[in-house]
Amino acid sequence: MMRIRMKQHRRRKSEAGFTLIEIMVVVFIIGLLGTMVAFTVLPRQNDAMITKARADIKTLEGAVEMYRMQILSYPSIDQGLQSLVSAPADLARPERYQSGGFIKELPADPWGNPYQYVYPGEKGAFDIYSLGADGRIGGDGIDSDIGNWQ
Repeated sequence: MMRIRMKQHRRRKSEAGFTLIEIMVVVFIIGLLGTMVAFTVLPRQNDAMITKARADIKTLEGAVEMYRMQILSYPSIDQGLQSLVSAPADLARPERYQSGGFIKELPADPWGNPYQYVYPGEKGAFDIYSLGADGRIGGDGIDSDIGNWQ
């Protein structure tokens, strides 16, 4: 009797596992879920990148205004946005420059390009903008410029 139970036990152990059909069904379901997530998340990524660019521009705009209040002028085009991180060498009154700068570091836009700065601005006292995904002036959709005038 003991031998019969051991043989049955051995037989059950060898039958354990998944069949090829079961594995294929699971892989198909995972693939289907992955496709659904990709179609719902990827279009939102572009929106998130545009939103991040707008938030960065607002931060830079606030830092430029703080610079103006301390230094009593906007950074020149030559000084650029780098003047928000470290004091420019050509400051008339360097003692007015805030210790530690006005921001810790300059962010890159979501597409890895530097933000553009123009003073005097074409659309305001100064313009800060991203050239969009294509890195060129103009464009439509995700390639369009995003600036502090919007």
